[in-house]
Amino acid sequence: MFDTSEKRHAVGKWIVGVITCCILIYLSFGHLASIADALTSLLNIVKPLLIGFILALVINVPMCAIERWLRTKTKLKRGIRPLAMILALILIIGIFVAVAVLVIPELAKAIKLLIQISTDGLDHLAQMERNSAFLENPVGKFISQINIDWNNVKTQLDAWFKNQSGALVNSVVNSAGTLIGNIVSFCIGFAFSIYILSGKEKLKRQFLRLVRAWLPKKFGESLIHIASVCFKTFRLFIAGQATEAIILGTLCMIGMAVLKIPYAPMVGALVGVTALIPIVGAFVGTIVGTIMIITVNPFKALVFVAFLLILQQIEGNLIYPKVVGSKMNLPAMWVLAAVTVGGNLGGPLGMLLGVPLASALYTLLREATEKREIILSH
Repeated sequence: MFDTSEKRHAVGKWIVGVITCCILIYLSFGHLASIADALTSLLNIVKPLLIGFILALVINVPMCAIERWLRTKTKLKRGIRPLAMILALILIIGIFVAVAVLVIPELAKAIKLLIQISTDGLDHLAQMERNSAFLENPVGKFISQINIDWNNVKTQLDAWFKNQSGALVNSVVNSAGTLIGNIVSFCIGFAFSIYILSGKEKLKRQFLRLVRAWLPKKFGESLIHIASVCFKTFRLFIAGQATEAIILGTLCMIGMAVLKIPYAPMVGALVGVTALIPIVGAFVGTIVGTIMIITVNPFKALVFVAFLLILQQIEGNLIYPKVVGSKMNLPAMWVLAAVTVGGNLGGPLGMLLGVPLASALYTLLREATEKREIILSH
């Protein structure tokens, strides 16, 4: 009799839960705009804290390695955590600043040179059209039959470049307020990340106490397990992605040096840094590197593109599965889906976070499916 009563109670709770969920879903569809506005407002409020939490997760990976090295290789007893944090920050910031200092000036020069080459080439074509000796050969006859006013094309091209430059300046001016707001959010988030890293053990103990004291035991243990899987997955992803980026950048630099392609150190460093963003980053490095090389030697630019395509195939089929794929245990199809969705939702940061989040969800869903199969089999 007791078992029957318990079963009826459980069935009743399940029915009430299903009805409640259906009502909430129905109401949500009727107020999607209001819900979206509320979520956007909430996200803007907690944005600095989210940035700080993400920065703490990223900085924690090299900080832990440096902290372990300091404890085993030095005689320091105090101040190891602050020193490891400072060294990790210097390492991360130094890499990005060094690449920016190396690449951005050369990229600006390359773009300026490409614009100059384009306008000079149109001038040269206009002069050749007026050269009677040139018009007698087959190429000259073909160009003359096209009947293009090269001077007018040059004028329009100059006007387009000026318009684009003006539009870029206007865009920067108009987004100055947003940029300042993002900088303030980043600074607050950075300070928050320092506090998190300084007392991460204490924060972990407090989180466990709160969960176990205020939440039902089963739900609390599930929440702790989910947080543990997410943290472990993100740590493995950052470590694996950084290792893979270093390997890819080094191989790119060595290959370019062997093939005598210009800008080998700069482009190799750029390819390594952009490779931190899965899948998409490699294409960004290829495009920027090609723009820089084509101004020096167009043929070498074609060689660079062919070389990097081959290197990316080797990296995608051999290096990435071994270094990152085996740790993340996420099929390539879901990696691409995670990068696409993450990029649409959060830009480059979304691309970076999409893969570990998808891997964590994949792991949790697989565990839940295996448990469900065991229950159904009995």
